[in-house]
Amino acid sequence: MATAIRTYEYKLYNSKRNKHLHSAIDVASEVWNYSIAMHRRYYKLFGKHLPAMKLMKHITQVKKREKYAHWKLLGSQAIQDVVQRVDRSYQAFFSHHKKKQVGKKERKSPPKFRRCKRYNSFTLKQAGYSFRAGNCVTIMGRDYKYVNHRPFSGEIKTVTIKRTKAGDLFIFVTCKEEMNQVLSRMGNSIGMDFGLKHFLTLSDGGVIESPAWYASSLKEVKAANRQLSRCKRGSNNRKRAFLHLEQVHKRIRNQRKDWLFKLSYQLVGQYATICIEDLNISAMKKLWGRKVSDYAFAEFVKILEWVAFKSGTTIIKIDRFAPSSKACHACGTVNKELSLKDREWTCDSCHTHHDRDVNAAINIQMLGQKKLAA
Repeated sequence: MATAIRTYEYKLYNSKRNKHLHSAIDVASEVWNYSIAMHRRYYKLFGKHLPAMKLMKHITQVKKREKYAHWKLLGSQAIQDVVQRVDRSYQAFFSHHKKKQVGKKERKSPPKFRRCKRYNSFTLKQAGYSFRAGNCVTIMGRDYKYVNHRPFSGEIKTVTIKRTKAGDLFIFVTCKEEMNQVLSRMGNSIGMDFGLKHFLTLSDGGVIESPAWYASSLKEVKAANRQLSRCKRGSNNRKRAFLHLEQVHKRIRNQRKDWLFKLSYQLVGQYATICIEDLNISAMKKLWGRKVSDYAFAEFVKILEWVAFKSGTTIIKIDRFAPSSKACHACGTVNKELSLKDREWTCDSCHTHHDRDVNAAINIQMLGQKKLAA
């Protein structure tokens, strides 16, 4: 049996009592800003970082004041979690400057104050919630109903309430559960090359095109943005226009996510070993912008790895600096003069004619098989 951490997402039904959760998130934003202010003041006075435990004890005393009595709307554990979020942000900032931490979690600037509208969640850990039969959950003494589209199992670790820009509320239940370990299966292998001309080029010569959901809905997005820009700031019409724009983006996200899941299940069902490149998507976005974001390759890899984990398919990632496009898969000669605009080329050594993307996919498959054998 393998132990895994899984997070289940449920949408809360719209109700008048949801205003209490919105108020709790607003309180969490106040605690965040107060914690930032205390960190800055402490550093100005003593020249060092404010420990999280010291700040928690201080906030416990602050809640007793009449000015901050409304902070009691938010559970004590949720307040502690906000303080820990601030502390983690500062630790990531310090680690970045000490050059001890490199990767996605690095933070180049210290945490900043946030407007109430931009703060969107709070987390409960051991207490403050309880789930009952059906689709009812009790959060900080009040009952709420959610869309129970699938049951969760295992030991509940955290419960997070999150609101979207459109005002919808979601509940995220993180559970530690035991899963049957799926053994790696035998079968066909495939190499896949991600590109801008085609979403995926397969080593067998096949091509998978992306529907490009954002590009296909670009006219609607532009119209919604124009409608929003015409409205007066602070007016009800602007709120409705903003809600309409958010609904358009929400539909695009859902369409893209649904297609990526279906594609992942299709590939996992056909192949036992899938070889891909470990690409620097952030750098690609700086070069090619919106199209890379629309393809959402990083999200696709994340979904593919999860689907493969459940079915026993092996995902192998190839080093991003491997010469997959410039190397001839027949003889191994590297064409150093190959530029990005060259879509086809002929090897000078063995005179094999290559399609750039297909050749890259074949090299990715060969490198993946060598890595798996090693």
